[in-house]
Amino acid sequence: MALSGVKNDRGELRILENLDELRTDLADYIAELSEVAVKERGVFAIALSGGSLIGLMGKLCEAPYNKTVDWGKWYIFWADERVVAKSHSDSNYKLAKDGLLSKVPIVPSHVHSINDFVSAEEAADEYTFVIRQLVKTRMVSVSDISDCPKFDLILLGMGPDGHVASLFPNHAVLDEKDEWVTFITDSPEPPPERITFTLPVINSASNVAIVVTGESKAEAVHLAIDNIGPDSPSLPARLVQPTKGKLVWFLDKPAASKLDGLQFSE
Repeated sequence: MALSGVKNDRGELRILENLDELRTDLADYIAELSEVAVKERGVFAIALSGGSLIGLMGKLCEAPYNKTVDWGKWYIFWADERVVAKSHSDSNYKLAKDGLLSKVPIVPSHVHSINDFVSAEEAADEYTFVIRQLVKTRMVSVSDISDCPKFDLILLGMGPDGHVASLFPNHAVLDEKDEWVTFITDSPEPPPERITFTLPVINSASNVAIVVTGESKAEAVHLAIDNIGPDSPSLPARLVQPTKGKLVWFLDKPAASKLDGLQFSE
């Protein structure tokens, strides 16, 4: 392990020596939060993203986690989704199903994916309705400072442009304050139509983890975490700041290589 538990005003930084160590640390972190939530609430409400994140969660499918995690208490959501068929290679649901959900004993009715037969706008509205029903029954907690859902954990990746979920730089969706789930039809990355949690929902979570690997994202990590000047671009990832929750960054050494003031021992 290179560095772990370093804290600044942008959350806790866990910087791992290599991808294998990162996968293990991430699995430990998720398993621990699951155990705490199940003890406190009887359920664990987790929101996933796409990209490389699911692959980095892969250790959860192995011993000891596949036996020790209380999978039957997990309720699974997506912080963003592409508006494509669930069988499509671009689907975040398919990615999670193939890489994680089909390998552990998740209760199928606890998996809450979007309706892939309707428009992006309708899918966002329906997903909001589903979450509202689960907030009413407290399968998902509610924030005590807003009416937003309070997920036990929201897991996010980050793109080289600093986007998280489907919140892209300079997009109007960053200013959405009222909706829990919104939609875009002009994503700068294909496919263009997506639904996404809004910043108020992300920032209402009990825990948010941003998992970033690779040198191609080092500049975005620097801009998202370090104390940069007012003239620097404000990346969407920098707007992730849980109001009362905890933010943890999981980084490998290449992704962390441009952070200010960090010296790695070889």
